[in-house]
Amino acid sequence: MSPLTVMRSAIGGLPAQLNARIPTWREVLNDPAVLRRGLNVWPPFRFAGIRVIDIQPGFRGATVELRLTPLSRNYMGTQYGGSMFSMTDPFWTILVSQNLGRDYIVWDKRAEIEFVAPGRTDVRTTFAVTDELIAELKERAEGGAKVLHWLENDIVAKDGTLVARVRRQLYVRHVDHARGY
Repeated sequence: MSPLTVMRSAIGGLPAQLNARIPTWREVLNDPAVLRRGLNVWPPFRFAGIRVIDIQPGFRGATVELRLTPLSRNYMGTQYGGSMFSMTDPFWTILVSQNLGRDYIVWDKRAEIEFVAPGRTDVRTTFAVTDELIAELKERAEGGAKVLHWLENDIVAKDGTLVARVRRQLYVRHVDHARGY
């Protein structure tokens, strides 16, 4: 898009070809490698020291790391708990949403973290979406039912020590396009 077109957009609205339909982030970031790169430059992750190591093909899993740096340490010199919580934030929603498809709404409903040990090194967590999980959610959401489902993952230190356990409750619902929601 030329600078002139951008300026016209800012002054007089979107160009006709873009005005018809603007793609969602979900559509733009529909490739695991592109999403991984995008999340790694996203300011809330980048400045917190959070790095997405891998997003598996088909959005079947992810590995995320939080480096221990002078900016990510808390008052006691260990990993800042808020950053550990943040490193888990979008992943269950993104992975499950991508695997269920466009006919499902997936949102975070509730989350909790239990701190088990101080994070004195870089920490890492993994997410895995199984066929059984997707089948269960589809079955429970059949007919438009609201599904609340808890998922959990561990945050571990370099030596494998459990540092924290995170639980997230997802809201899942099948969308009936014919009824308009």
